[in-house]
Formats: sequence, structure tokens, C-alpha cells
Amino acid sequence: MIRRLYDWTIAQAQTPHALWTLAFISFIESSVFPIPPDVLLLPMVLAAPHRAWRIAAVCTVASVLGGLAGYGIGYLLYEEVGRPVLEFYGKADQIAAFREMYGEWGAWIVFGAGLTPFPYKVITIMSGAMTLDLVVFMVASVLSRGLRFFLVAALLWKFGRPIRTFIEARLGLLTTIFFVLLLGGFVAIRYLF
Repeated sequence: MIRRLYDWTIAQAQTPHALWTLAFISFIESSVFPIPPDVLLLPMVLAAPHRAWRIAAVCTVASVLGGLAGYGIGYLLYEEVGRPVLEFYGKADQIAAFREMYGEWGAWIVFGAGLTPFPYKVITIMSGAMTLDLVVFMVASVLSRGLRFFLVAALLWKFGRPIRTFIEARLGLLTTIFFVLLLGGFVAIRYLF
């Protein structure tokens, strides 16, 4: 089943609607959805390395716009939508600690979350709830998300063929490792932070 899903994703990378699917996933991941857009970004660049920069640009723009939606959720709908999302990630009870850190480190917190596997949506919602300066939020988001997605695209563009061969030879093992790390990340976020 994993092989069929992988083959399907690689085939979809060359269809006219692939970028729209990536844009949609990138957008909702930045505000509510738990699966990162890298799940689509990687196979899309591997399947079409000549489109790597366009794929990274779409992913970046959609992710930043989704981050803006997350900011809006935190700013306008914190109790109705933001708090339940943060509770899902085990972060709702840490708003007081975030409030203290945001005054001094807000831009760096957004930048770090945008660049790392930390759930960016937690930071976008918290940024809105803490009323972090919107310009600061947007600049940090554009820089971090752009750096993250363009770096991935550049590495795959440069070293894609050996990486694709490696992935295809070990697809089952890599899928298992990915889901263990993803689940482990949620557990770590819930209990360690």
C-alpha cells in the first residue's frame, strides 16, 4: 500500500493540480492541520526537479498565508478555535509562559518554529493571541518558511536522483521511521514542552 501511495504521489507531482494540492496542504498546516507539507513537497521535487523553485515558492507563499490565518485565529477566535487547537497539541496551558517570552523573543520564536519541525500552527495562533506585531510576524514567517522550503528544494534539486533511489529502495523502512518520528514529535511536544 505504501508503494502505491508513493507511486501515486510521484505521478501526481506532474499533474496540473499538484501545485494546488500542495498549496492547500501548506495553507491548512500553518493554522490547524497536523501533517507538514514536506510530505508532498519532497516527492513533488523528486518527481519534477526542474520545477523545484516553483514548488518551493508555492509552498512558502501558501504556508505564510496559512500562518496569517493562524494569526487571525489567535487574534480574533482564540477561545472558539485557537484554544481547542492548542489543547490538541498540549499547549493551551502554557499561554502565560509564552506571553512572557513573546515580549522579548517573538520574532525569534516565529522564525524558529517556521524553520524547524515544531508545529508552526501553535506559534501562529499564539502570535495572534499575544498580538505580536503583524509586520514582525510576517517578516519572520516569510524568512523562516522560505528558507526551510527552498533549502529542501535545493537539496533535492542537487542530490535528488540518489535520494530518490535511496527512498525507493527503502520505502517501507523510511515510512515507518517517518511515522515513528512524527508520533514521537507529538508526544514530545505534549509532555516535554
